[in-house]
Amino acid sequence: MTEADIRQLANRFFAAIEAGDAAGVAACYAPEAVIWHNYDRASQTRAQNVEVLKGFVERTIDRRYTERDLKPFPGGFSQQHLLVATARGGAVLELPAALFCDVAEGRITRLREYFDPAPVAAWRERPDFS
Repeated sequence: MTEADIRQLANRFFAAIEAGDAAGVAACYAPEAVIWHNYDRASQTRAQNVEVLKGFVERTIDRRYTERDLKPFPGGFSQQHLLVATARGGAVLELPAALFCDVAEGRITRLREYFDPAPVAAWRERPDFS
């Protein structure tokens, strides 16, 4: 894949998350994709990760990636960003995160995501989360 191809894949992936498009996210993943998170050191399948996204979309009215620093490289990309999401009750989450993705044949084959889960827990505890 060229750098432009990798950049397009990354942009399509994040745009699908922002739009709450679970099918669009799934299409960016290879069928055998592995998604790993630092906070629990556990891996998910593509299907498991898409289910988590669906739950996140149900709880939020918008999702935006700001302060994006996308770095394509041969065979993948990294991105540092601030995820800003608003819960249905109005509570706003600001979550700094970084991820590293391996890509092949136009899809993400492995995603490693790093963030501190404390802001997510605090966000869910807010009275205006619902």
